[in-house]
Amino acid sequence: MDVLNKEQRHKAMSHIKSKDTRIELALRKELWSKGYRYRKNYKALPGTPDIVLTKYKIVIFCDGELFHGNNWQVLRPKLLKGNNPEYWVKKIERNMKRDRENDKKLLFMGWTVIRFWGNDILKKPEQCVKVIEEVIFDHLIDDCIEL
Repeated sequence: MDVLNKEQRHKAMSHIKSKDTRIELALRKELWSKGYRYRKNYKALPGTPDIVLTKYKIVIFCDGELFHGNNWQVLRPKLLKGNNPEYWVKKIERNMKRDRENDKKLLFMGWTVIRFWGNDILKKPEQCVKVIEEVIFDHLIDDCIEL
């Protein structure tokens, strides 16, 4: 049962940020320190990616575990036992579907899509940057082969 009343819950939920979250800041800080320049919350692309490396046509999403359905087989039953389960299951499934649709659109447009879970970013941001660097390296190799 929720310990907050409806107004308190509304206020708490309204303070959840969609931009400049802690996970985004951690990854951007690591990228910046390695010399990578990027655009943030790039509205010109589907899904408004959190980080975009335009030079390499790479988009990066920093996904929170709850709102994007990480480990959905475990999370869903927990949500079904909580408050307002129909709302939360529907919302998260809609988010997951939208993520897949945006990924398809971006891939069709020639962009490489990378998604990281928030906990992975917070625990090992340098590992996330290594993944990004591997993708950049692959792009550079492909460009050399085409020449």
